[in-house]
Amino acid sequence: MATPNGYLTTPTKTPSEKSSLKRHQSSVDSAAKLSSRFEAYNRLQAAAVAFGEKLPIPEIVALGGQSDGKSSLLEALLGFRFNVREVEMGTRRPLILQMVHDPTALDPRCRFQEEDSEEYGSPVVSGTAIADIIKSRTEALLKKTKTSVSPNPIVMRAEYAHCPNLTIIDTPGFVLKAKKGEPENTPDEILSMVKSLASPPNRILLFLQQSSVEWCSSLWLDAIREIDPTFRRTVIVVSKFDNRLKEFSDRWEVDRYLSASGYLGENTRPYFVALPKDRGTISNDEFRRQISQVDAEVLRHLRDGVKGGFDEEKFKPYVGFGCLRDYLESELQKRYKESAPATLALLEQRCTEVTTELARMDSTIQATSDVAHLRRFAMLHAASISNHVGAVIDGAADPAPEQWGKTTHEEQSESGIGSWPGVTVDVKPPNATLRLYGGAAFERVIHEFRCAAYSIECPPVSREKVANILLAHAGRGGSRGVTEAAAEIARAAARSWLAPLLDTACDRLAFVLGNLFDLALERNRSRESEYGGKSGNMDGYISFHASLRHAYIRFVKDLAKQCKKLVRHHLDSVTSPYSQVCYENDFQGGVGLSASNNKFNQASASSFCLELSEGGAASRDETMRDQENMPPQTNAQQTTPGKGEEGREALRECQMTVPETPSPDQPCEVVYGVKKELGNFIEVGPRKRIARMAGNRNTENIRLQNGGVLLFGNGDNGARSGSAFSEICSSAAQHFARIREVLVERSVTSTLNSGFLTPCQDRLVVALGLDLFAVNDEKFMDMFVAPGAMDLLQNERMSLEKRQKILQSCLNEFKSVARAL
Repeated sequence: MATPNGYLTTPTKTPSEKSSLKRHQSSVDSAAKLSSRFEAYNRLQAAAVAFGEKLPIPEIVALGGQSDGKSSLLEALLGFRFNVREVEMGTRRPLILQMVHDPTALDPRCRFQEEDSEEYGSPVVSGTAIADIIKSRTEALLKKTKTSVSPNPIVMRAEYAHCPNLTIIDTPGFVLKAKKGEPENTPDEILSMVKSLASPPNRILLFLQQSSVEWCSSLWLDAIREIDPTFRRTVIVVSKFDNRLKEFSDRWEVDRYLSASGYLGENTRPYFVALPKDRGTISNDEFRRQISQVDAEVLRHLRDGVKGGFDEEKFKPYVGFGCLRDYLESELQKRYKESAPATLALLEQRCTEVTTELARMDSTIQATSDVAHLRRFAMLHAASISNHVGAVIDGAADPAPEQWGKTTHEEQSESGIGSWPGVTVDVKPPNATLRLYGGAAFERVIHEFRCAAYSIECPPVSREKVANILLAHAGRGGSRGVTEAAAEIARAAARSWLAPLLDTACDRLAFVLGNLFDLALERNRSRESEYGGKSGNMDGYISFHASLRHAYIRFVKDLAKQCKKLVRHHLDSVTSPYSQVCYENDFQGGVGLSASNNKFNQASASSFCLELSEGGAASRDETMRDQENMPPQTNAQQTTPGKGEEGREALRECQMTVPETPSPDQPCEVVYGVKKELGNFIEVGPRKRIARMAGNRNTENIRLQNGGVLLFGNGDNGARSGSAFSEICSSAAQHFARIREVLVERSVTSTLNSGFLTPCQDRLVVALGLDLFAVNDEKFMDMFVAPGAMDLLQNERMSLEKRQKILQSCLNEFKSVARAL
């Protein structure tokens, strides 16, 4: 419009118009900030669900009974229906509803996050299709896990112009009894899962309860108190409030009910909500109009239908669905703003951790393809294990013997060997009840073997055996039949009874050494955690560890096999007819050696081992009384063989050289033992001196009896011939004891130590190296790279890299949000 002077004037804004524009622009900026903050948290929540991250994101968790109106409330918040109640959406899997207020989305657009991924699928518009997807996903997961409920959530993102910026986790409803066809413990599983979902302190609890239920008789209020005792983070909603309105007639009744005084505390104010009951097919606009209409009708009834109305100033902000929706949206945005700094710091930490993990994955992939690198670290690991085995053999107090050691009974039962063969008494070596391992357990088995060996006496000998040996010598004209018979009997008994003991000792010692592998692994693991790993991280190579264990076990078994051959060789040596072991006792007084002296030697075995277990002294006294399980004491009254007075006399007597065939220059000194019987002269045979044999003087006691014939029957001369049999049995027992003593004390103990312990300390690392590393690269890499292993590593790396990118994107977004706060 023109002015009187003909000039056009520039339009100007009044102060009121400027203020209105500023307020509008401020409102737009605030809405934009809220929207960006909400979107940032939604993306972070999707990433957390996809990758299993536990981030303290503010979230609302809806709780309540099966029919308390949770499904209707969720539909009201969304602003549209999708028949959620028909599939009982919240009864078996949690549903995370991410509601995004999008003014351009005139029709709701729903997208479901893919299982085990942060990506969302194609938009779904039909309400029936949404319900079908929820139902099919729930049934598929429960069938896969073979459970009735699952904590794995379904994530649905709903973009709509008529929904708030709000995220709610709908949980399975509490039930008192399982449905038909479900396990009986389904109610307990639902309660346990809901408590687990509601326990994190960053979650707001939205607890629904029907208005028809009195607070004093609430079934699930106590369960909520267990999670949040003071209701500090709980929003209580009384659903289906319209069913209770007709019961109020006076103002005091309404105010008392709305205050929930005496049950929820002074600072807890429940919300009272009523929603449309019409479940007919209606449009989304009609659904929202009905929600607003119900709110208005509830307020009108409280004002006009109740005498005196109600305290609107105090309770009106808590009545109606609209008030609840506004509070939830504002409370969630408030929590988002408060938690943004902590969330930003946690995101930075997670991004750093994922970056480190990705670098470690790259190192693993590179190491897996680098043969020289793998060989070096594998050798270092094998050498470390070998060193720890040697340290445990030398004596160690870690790992804790109370946890890793074994008693004698546990060694016997776990090894499957059991008791010592041929030993009828209970062999209990000193320290049998202590938990030992390594060198201590090895020495205990050695002493247990000695106790078992000295528990075996020379078995009874039949007259037939004695006769078969003695008569054969007599028939050949020999004069050493008694000594030879006793020695042969002792040698046969030693081979028969001591050989199984030697094999058992080797097996028991191999079991003790076999247990050292796990001990060495534990020591190596603890050392690496304390001082940092220097031999590389070999934890992920299962096949290599299996090969290393197999090589160690094979090494111990080979040692056991070699030791069995060595101790058998010693047994064959001391039981050989050419061995003089059986005759050394003759130098100490012949076959008449006192039995009490032998028992005294057995009773002195306790000098070989220190008794450290409780009750050791009493056990030793009992052993002395029983005279069992004890080797001879080397410093006892027994004289070293061949050095006694009687022995020296025997040596002087037998040092004379007597030729087998008299020389022509010498008269024959052959003396014939002759006895006249019934007028007949019976020539028994020549009697000669045998070099280095003093036992031949005992043959005179049994010669030429019963007509010059050696008899062992039960005839009239049984008493006389019985003395010869008893003498041979006694002599055999003495020879057996001598063989046993020489074998145990002089040969076996040192052989077992040098055959087992020395190789474990000196040759183990070389043996493991030859077994594992003296192979070509292709065979070596079989321990580290299984078929398809590289593909799995690459896939894992790609997933980790994707996770890093998502978290880094969330971090950058939250930095922008933090700057805008």
